[in-house]
Amino acid sequence: MSEQHAGTEAPRSFLFLNASSRPGGNSEQLARFAAGASLPAGAEQRWLRLSEHPLPLFEDRRHADDGFREPAGHERTLLDATLAATDLVFVAPLYWYSLPTSAKLYLDHWSAWLRVPGADFRARMAGGTVWAVTALATEPDKADPLIGTLRLCADYMGMRWGGALLGNGTRPGDVLKDEPALAAAESFFAG
Repeated sequence: MSEQHAGTEAPRSFLFLNASSRPGGNSEQLARFAAGASLPAGAEQRWLRLSEHPLPLFEDRRHADDGFREPAGHERTLLDATLAATDLVFVAPLYWYSLPTSAKLYLDHWSAWLRVPGADFRARMAGGTVWAVTALATEPDKADPLIGTLRLCADYMGMRWGGALLGNGTRPGDVLKDEPALAAAESFFAG
């Protein structure tokens, strides 16, 4: 996460990690609405579709003689973007009560990034904020496993939990008819 110096406040940098399998889906539409309505003044934003930066299956190499390899390609892109951000926003529809595969795989790779020499991954992530923007087609409490996963990851890394913005929608564009979600999006990132 970007370091802040005593007496100065660096602009915040939001990394939107779109984990939807559908471009322009309800989660993305809600996240873009919230970003346009409530990002702090001067905040930077970067949007990455995880499907356009595919990661290899995670292999736990903690106890292998050669350990983890140096990140390259898409993994390096995601690691660098993650470290450059002050805020990570998981734009992730609810799939079977949890995160989509691409978001979970991204989190699995954190285990390797904790061991990349010189990355200081955990120390640099500490103090940042994790957010979730999620579209679902069921009751809001069904998103508890997804939210719990992200909250626990944030806690483990010494990060803050910014909250979850939930919107209802099945067909593309449905979420923009969810008036309570749009009202919540108006101030979501301002807190």
